[in-house]
Amino acid sequence: MIVTKREHACLVIEHAGAALVIDPGSFTAPFAVENLVAIVVTHEHGDHVTPEHLERLLAADTVPLFGPAGVAAAHPDYPWQVVGPGDTHQTDPFTLAFSGGQHAVIHRSIPVIDNVGVMVNGRLYYPGDSFTVPDAPVEVLAVPASAPWLKIGEVMDYVDAVRPARSFPTHERVNSDAGNAMANARIKLVTERHGGTFVPLAAGETLELD
Repeated sequence: MIVTKREHACLVIEHAGAALVIDPGSFTAPFAVENLVAIVVTHEHGDHVTPEHLERLLAADTVPLFGPAGVAAAHPDYPWQVVGPGDTHQTDPFTLAFSGGQHAVIHRSIPVIDNVGVMVNGRLYYPGDSFTVPDAPVEVLAVPASAPWLKIGEVMDYVDAVRPARSFPTHERVNSDAGNAMANARIKLVTERHGGTFVPLAAGETLELD
């Protein structure tokens, strides 16, 4: 598999001639993919999904759209396959296993919405806006690096709990360059503490899984 990090929270995963897109949102520049077979949206916030991205990506093909109930309610014009924790779907060549269920708490005054994490082919785990620890070992972890709902100590605790073999940062568009350098250093520290490798992917860069 080849993972391409787009801006902020969006990932494009390619495998066996097919492509999977996760969380194409408002902080992500327009992009195109070939041989798209599915789109996963972890939750309804605009930095993770926009109609503009969906319309462009779906212009050439009708592919399965996976998201929790909150996403389907927020964007009812699209044929969502509603997923929740414990669900698994096969969209060849991708196996998608969903977990979690809720977005991390931003503030007690803000309602908590649906959020699912997704494990792709048993290798890459992306938690969306949460610190969900999956039940299976994680080869590659996409780590939320900055958000209104987290602090860097919680990020470090999350990496410490998951203990991935490799990690890279996501959800970092709200950071300055200095903020990203700080967050990356902390994620790297904890990843390496357990014998893992940190890869400081920036938008447009790729990670190849052997």
